[in-house]
Amino acid sequence: MNNKIAEDLKNAMKSGDKFKLSVLRMLKSALLLESKAVKKDYELSDEEVIKVIKKQVKTRKDSITEYQKYEKFDEVSALEKEIEILNVYLPAEMSEEEINKIIDEVFASLKPTSMKDMGGVMKELNAKITNADMSLVSKIVKERLS
Repeated sequence: MNNKIAEDLKNAMKSGDKFKLSVLRMLKSALLLESKAVKKDYELSDEEVIKVIKKQVKTRKDSITEYQKYEKFDEVSALEKEIEILNVYLPAEMSEEEINKIIDEVFASLKPTSMKDMGGVMKELNAKITNADMSLVSKIVKERLS
């Protein structure tokens, strides 16, 4: 995955796509910071790279929410384009149907009764759900528990 990102960075430089180039440079910087944070001398694994990219996407989604509150739609549009570029490197997210199926299984095994059980349910779901928007998962669980 590191090689693909580096190759895309090089292609963006050659093609003059300044926006994509800046997004990929930010991503490379985040990857380098993560690599240094865990004191590794080698490149991050694909799983670690995906984790960093998901974090970058989440940060941008949070920023979009804030910019929308203040009606800064140019910034929202730019952030959405950044997310599109980053999503290329992420595996396809699970559908809501697939998420609900896993939530059904966890509810059947844990039999939660109230919001007090939310932590245990989410812990179990975090282990089972790898490529989904966890805020959506959390929202679905909250709805079911209340």
